[in-house]
Amino acid sequence: MPKPSEYAVHLFFSGGQREEVRFPTIEDFQNWYKSELKPKAQSEDFINVPIKNIQGEYMVARPSSIIAIRLEPVYTSSVDRF
Repeated sequence: MPKPSEYAVHLFFSGGQREEVRFPTIEDFQNWYKSELKPKAQSEDFINVPIKNIQGEYMVARPSSIIAIRLEPVYTSSVDRF
């Protein structure tokens, strides 16, 4: 089975907004989730959400407003599918 090139993480917020951030590996996502998001799940304080593919840009979010997370493996190949 091919290995994903990266993982797109779709964050769904209580106000209806959606954001996508990307992680190079599933382990990077799991470490961020376990260390930043899960322990502060009910908090109204802002936490940093890593945006690794855009330099100089940062995103902060209130963990209590994240109502769903979708993790999507992204495969890059030599075949253009669009």
